[in-house]
Amino acid sequence: MDTEISESERAALEVLRSTGVDVLEAALVAREALECGRGRIRRARECVRLGAEEMRKREKTVTFRKAVEMALEEREKKNRRARTVTDFRYYCKRLMARNPGLAERRMRGITSDDCRAYLQAGYGESPSQYRKARAILSGVFSTSIKHDWCDSNPVSRVEVPEVVEKPIEPLTIEEVERLEAAAQLPEHRDMQLSLHLMLYCGIRPTEVSRIDPERDIDWEHAQVLVRPTTSKTGGGRVVPLRKADAITVRTIPRRWVQRWHALRSKAGWNQSHPWQPDICRHTFATYHAARFRNFAALQLEMGHRDSSLLRTRYVYAGNDTEAFAQRYFRV
Repeated sequence: MDTEISESERAALEVLRSTGVDVLEAALVAREALECGRGRIRRARECVRLGAEEMRKREKTVTFRKAVEMALEEREKKNRRARTVTDFRYYCKRLMARNPGLAERRMRGITSDDCRAYLQAGYGESPSQYRKARAILSGVFSTSIKHDWCDSNPVSRVEVPEVVEKPIEPLTIEEVERLEAAAQLPEHRDMQLSLHLMLYCGIRPTEVSRIDPERDIDWEHAQVLVRPTTSKTGGGRVVPLRKADAITVRTIPRRWVQRWHALRSKAGWNQSHPWQPDICRHTFATYHAARFRNFAALQLEMGHRDSSLLRTRYVYAGNDTEAFAQRYFRV
């Protein structure tokens, strides 16, 4: 058998030996590259180049936990509200807690199907929380794309669940009167303005706690300015200050959350009679709709993008609704 090899073959062996890899193994890798290139050298080299590029991409990534930390850090640097950062941290922490292994998953390896499963495990029981978790998870991937830790956002292919809003029953005449009576007591009079802004201006509790009465309330023209930095949604609005003459204490107290809880407790809300979040705002919207029948104006005062939500939620038709609405907005 002829065992002589050509000069080019000898040179090829030297090249393979210079890699430090077993010559047979190196030859097999070369054959695989040629097979990928369908026997053509240029195509084989292109396969190798693309493969190397993909390997670099896979290696240039971080774990989900690290991506969350970076996303939180960037939001804090942008001076996002404490509540926004707290919600972001909470939702991500719960996703990791309910999905063992997610924290250490590499961002480039997470697919849309993975995201769908993670969201279902973390927040599948609540469509509204699922929607919020989806938005936050999308934010984590947006941060990763910016840092070149992944190439696309798999959350964009995760369906957004429809949230069916239920009509909300407002506070009754007696309940409103109990709250106002409690706010007249010496120990709770510092909450009088806050209660008024929630009941008669529809301003959210978190927004009320940020309002500066001297800067944000035009007492002469009876208007309240909810600044973008005060608003929950980041959009400013001007709200009429109805029944302004009923306000005798024009301050917003410190330790607002505790003061608000104390006022509600004094008015009769407790564990056996729990308080419904944002019920003052819902009460305002319900009676505004019944009294003025102007969803466009209500939309502006509530700070909503459109009136669709208002038309589905604030259509309460309880006894004496219209009669009480007249009394409620007596100006």
